[in-house]
Amino acid sequence: MARTAVSRTPRLVQVALLLLLLVTAWRRAAGAPVVTELRCQCLQTMQGIHLKNIQSVKVTPPGPHCAQTEVIATLKNGQEACLNPEAPLVKKIIHKMLNKGSTN
Repeated sequence: MARTAVSRTPRLVQVALLLLLLVTAWRRAAGAPVVTELRCQCLQTMQGIHLKNIQSVKVTPPGPHCAQTEVIATLKNGQEACLNPEAPLVKKIIHKMLNKGSTN
């Protein structure tokens, strides 16, 4: 009977180490950042927002991830807003932000 307990110990250690390795690998995979989203980020858009509330603007051209141009404004309060790239006010905002960036 003592022999059975001794022969099971290495097997139990192997199983415990394997389980520990799997849990560690799973936790790393669960916390890994997603590099890119393969879909549009803007489901709804606004026609415009006041320029004084905008901190920065990011324009993403159409590509394999999304068929339309996306304009995402980061507001001074930290929120993000999707803007309609075809709206005249948004075109003015983009133009002003690009000119502001080129003068600095």
